[in-house]
Amino acid sequence: MVVVMQKGVSQEQINKVQKHLEAEGYSVHLSQGAKRTIMGVIGEPGKVDPQLLASLPGVEKVVPIMQPFKLASRDFKHQNTVIQVGSQTIGDGHVTLIAGPCAIEGRENFLKAALAVKDAGAEMLRGGAFKPRTSPYSFQGLGEKGLQIMAEARELTGLPLVTEVMDQKSIAMVAEYVDIIQVGARNMQNFFLLRELGQVNKPILLKRGMSATIEEWLMAAEYILGSGNPNVILCERGIRTFETYTRNTLDLSAVPLLKQLTHLPVIVDPSHGTGKRELVEPMSLAAAACGADGLMIEVHPNPSQAWSDGPQSLIPADFARLSKKVRQLESLAAPEAEDESRERS
Repeated sequence: MVVVMQKGVSQEQINKVQKHLEAEGYSVHLSQGAKRTIMGVIGEPGKVDPQLLASLPGVEKVVPIMQPFKLASRDFKHQNTVIQVGSQTIGDGHVTLIAGPCAIEGRENFLKAALAVKDAGAEMLRGGAFKPRTSPYSFQGLGEKGLQIMAEARELTGLPLVTEVMDQKSIAMVAEYVDIIQVGARNMQNFFLLRELGQVNKPILLKRGMSATIEEWLMAAEYILGSGNPNVILCERGIRTFETYTRNTLDLSAVPLLKQLTHLPVIVDPSHGTGKRELVEPMSLAAAACGADGLMIEVHPNPSQAWSDGPQSLIPADFARLSKKVRQLESLAAPEAEDESRERS
């Protein structure tokens, strides 16, 4: 349930209500805005009488959350969550462009790619230091050496870094080097990993599992949110269906649906979502048009020689063209976005 406090409520009254709920065994998550303080109350229903709770000093109303995902729900937080990453933001209506090679193949190649994507319009830099591959004989990544190369690329370009973490034991290492920690599709329901990431002071980019429903995906986000980390970014990257002409089926209907269900930012990965470079641009534009907060795109200076995911990687010139089209589309949608923002406020 959600406890909405009155305007002008004192901190003492907030503390008393919070202590009362915690004494009953509930977990309380505070959301304190400029005008309202809201408490997200998580725990076994029925322990506290909502009418009795509503009568406590400072409480305006008690609202039940019907969705199984409590903290991710718009019932808990109506305003969009905006995540600050360095000088960049995700979730404020701007389409953030995240680009780079699938894998970090070496220092020279990655620095070259980093400079190229920045010049082409990227605002964040992606790259894989650890590569979960279907075959154990495929390239598995450079590990910490790859993270060090990424950190050098950030110094060179100023771009915030996004990379994937594989397990609990590598969280501290990855967090030391990068700005956003990615959870890949295969780990979306690794609940022990998600709980640990809930205690990290870094934004978490949570990719949708290959066969995950929307509800399962949001429940995975709930593990991170419930463990204390409010900065979760959802990433639609395609789901596995019967279709074989594309690598996955990119579910763009998830974007506007999630915008109704949750306050969390939603980005799209059209590279993994399609597996074909000729589909990346049209699906990127479609994603931006239906409300995505960002795009994560694989870009490689020479895709034919890429160590992984070459067929779905753009060359920098194609990414530059795409970047320009996204900005044009964004400018057309700007007045409507401003109207929606005023309505929400």
